[in-house]
Amino acid sequence: MKQVWRVVRTIVRRKKPVVVSGARQAYLTHKEFARKVIVTLVEEYATRHGFAPKRIAIRHTRRRWGSCSAAGNLNFSYKLAFLPSCLARYVVVHELCHLRHLHHRDTFWQEVASLMPDYADRVAVIRTMERTTGVSLVALQAWRQKHDAEECSFCVCDTKQPITNGSNAPTLQPSAILSEL
Repeated sequence: MKQVWRVVRTIVRRKKPVVVSGARQAYLTHKEFARKVIVTLVEEYATRHGFAPKRIAIRHTRRRWGSCSAAGNLNFSYKLAFLPSCLARYVVVHELCHLRHLHHRDTFWQEVASLMPDYADRVAVIRTMERTTGVSLVALQAWRQKHDAEECSFCVCDTKQPITNGSNAPTLQPSAILSEL
């Protein structure tokens, strides 16, 4: 009788439909696009400056742009791909520097400054953006359009500079990548 009840009980149970929230759907939609953009940036700086990340993961995070584990794994928010390239480059450099310094002491900031002397200005812009407009995809896309339309005072990597991925693959223009959306 117990075996029959188990069979009846599994037949009667119905699977609930999977409901995906809007934020989760946006993540799933843009994850591979973000991976392409972020991996390209990581490879550019890693090969140029001798960093060796073990793994690069693209995640759906609410508060962090990126993180680095003690094992050498880099995690980035998919929303990083929607930041202006000069700000995304700062986050990538910041996390790559954590591969050598797993802290925020002076040696870490000296490493960041050696790779990106104007990092403090970029941090200030990111923090201002987070406070004023938030980090929703709509806000990030609007911020990027505004950034691309104006002259960025500290951006040395404007939309005319190609992003190279370190291999013989064709170079990608950041504006061309964003137009794929």
